[in-house]
Amino acid sequence: MSALDVPVTELKGVGEALAGKLARLGVARVADLLFHLPLRYQDRTRITPIATLRAGLEAVVEGEVAASEVVQGRRRSLLVRLRDGSGILSLRFFHFSPAQQQQFRPGSRVRAFGEARAGATGLELYHPEYRLLGGGAAPVEDHLTPIYPTTEGLHQSRLRALVEQALERLDAAPEALPDWLPGPVRTRFSLPELQHSLLVLHRPPPDVDPEQLASGRHPATRRLALEELLAHHLSLREVRLRIQADGAPALPSGRGLQARFLTQLPFSLTSAQRRVLDEIGADLAGTTPMLRLVQGDVGSGKTVVAAMAALAAIAGDCQAAVMAPTEILAEQHYRTFRAWFAPLGIEVAWLSGKLKGKARLDAKAAIADGRARLVVGTHALFQGDVHFQCLGLAIIDEQHRFGVHQRLALREKGEAGGLTPHQLVMTATPIPRTLAMSAYADLDVSVIDELPPGRTPVQTAVVPDERRPEVVARIRHACAEGRQAYWVCTLIEESEVLECQAAEATRDELAEALGELAIGLVHGRMKAAEKAEVMAAFQAGELDLLVATTVIEVGVDVPNASLMIIENPERLGLSQLHQLRGRVGRGGTASYCVLLYHPPLSAHSKERLAVMRETTDGFRIAEKDLALRGPGEVLGTRQTGLAQMKVADLERDADLLERVAPLAEALLASCPEASRPLIRRWLGEEAGRYGQV
Repeated sequence: MSALDVPVTELKGVGEALAGKLARLGVARVADLLFHLPLRYQDRTRITPIATLRAGLEAVVEGEVAASEVVQGRRRSLLVRLRDGSGILSLRFFHFSPAQQQQFRPGSRVRAFGEARAGATGLELYHPEYRLLGGGAAPVEDHLTPIYPTTEGLHQSRLRALVEQALERLDAAPEALPDWLPGPVRTRFSLPELQHSLLVLHRPPPDVDPEQLASGRHPATRRLALEELLAHHLSLREVRLRIQADGAPALPSGRGLQARFLTQLPFSLTSAQRRVLDEIGADLAGTTPMLRLVQGDVGSGKTVVAAMAALAAIAGDCQAAVMAPTEILAEQHYRTFRAWFAPLGIEVAWLSGKLKGKARLDAKAAIADGRARLVVGTHALFQGDVHFQCLGLAIIDEQHRFGVHQRLALREKGEAGGLTPHQLVMTATPIPRTLAMSAYADLDVSVIDELPPGRTPVQTAVVPDERRPEVVARIRHACAEGRQAYWVCTLIEESEVLECQAAEATRDELAEALGELAIGLVHGRMKAAEKAEVMAAFQAGELDLLVATTVIEVGVDVPNASLMIIENPERLGLSQLHQLRGRVGRGGTASYCVLLYHPPLSAHSKERLAVMRETTDGFRIAEKDLALRGPGEVLGTRQTGLAQMKVADLERDADLLERVAPLAEALLASCPEASRPLIRRWLGEEAGRYGQV
């Protein structure tokens, strides 16, 4: 084991308690300290004359104590007057000991660092860091002082001292931290050496460009960010190679069954759907497992594409499974597929957590003996007691709602016969290209970039909630014309209980104002059967208005609904607002979405809601969402490993993503043995889990 691979408890002064605090920062080994990078820096490399100080500036000052006294103001404090020949400044301490008081004898020399603020005696430094100086001149710091991300009970000075110990170990044994990017690769991609980059970031020389450092654009930061993105890319590549090393059932036929299916549809496929189906067909015909992500905007017809892929599996004597993240969406898929496949004589089974007793046993038996050719469900599909006869294709809807482990569990369901099922992953939340390149490097990507003819674009209005009576009148008018409407409640508190209470209160309020309408309510705390009953009544046209929380975000399809009210839209992400808006505009009628906000709006919120008003293009909205909220939010933190990058920032370093694939190719060509250690360096123990998915 190298000098850097040992636990932090090997360092001077690190016991169990301190190791526990470091663990909260993701620091377990000495090497982790080297990759725990500063957030910002302080310049303590020069002494500033007191006369040139300005309020708000951080600076090092040095001078002679002119006087020191305990002052009884609103709070008792120790006030030390310091002069340096150019002026006088006060150091003020609210927490001090008698011993400290003794230190500041008139005539003693002190060097202090802090932020100058206007105080009762002129400029003052509150609780500065300081040290007493002897007779001779003491040297100042020779590099900028790092400020690290820290945790409760762990002081900066302590963290700095530990990083210094780690750097001393690195100085003594440079071979303990190999640079896994060989010289020729570094030269080709203009990258500095690893150890040089770490030294620059922990001990920046005084002449370094502070702007570059602060913005994360310094070559040293960029080198580490690129190496981290490379490690993630290599780990996903390993995932892909591992899955593709297993055989998959070749499913080349299906044309006849697919043609029969298409003749019963009341519409034709768009050219974008046909193009994506050609790509899927080519994948399914091979014996390498398909790993394909299909992105399509709200209403672009992904479900039909999924049905055509499932028919290819069924025609090849295999089963297909469709997994959705919520009961509502899974149940809707089940109804859709059953209506489509019954005329073809194909049995469709349904499996969810709420299915109990005999119904569950019957469904499991039909899946195990192969009578059910298509199985639709929630994550109940990958529970241990569910066995497929021959799973050839796994279709996963709204991928970002599932963790990678759930995808793995479904894949394992097909491995009983020694073959891995093909995987088709679908999302209606368009993922910006930069994000897709890193988050889904293990998947081929297809895009359905065309809406079916006859879809009416939804017009969006942004309205303050003092105009609520007008909005209510608008609902009355739409429903009087025989149309239906949604009212979506969102709450700022991340509490399902409060959100459901708000939805209930809104339903009661609207029932009072719109006594002539039939109003339904759906929220997350209702039993699945109750939700399904209300949704079915709304779909059948028995309800005029549906009051709901964001549980209706995906998959609800009621062509007669033409009006969507979203309350407090400033509290939701843009992609989520776009998903909700996609519940209307599904018929031929002009449709509207009203974003009912609570003023005043911040500039940030105004900018976000303006995007919703200006465009219905999901990809433009996703790009904007990424810029405004960052990658962890857009992908959902469940996308293992991405939201927790140590150095790289997918928004700031988007331009580096272009270089990752060619860098990976160059590294694997010249030094393939570097791949594993690189993955381990950046993903740690995650690396093993990642590689299994």
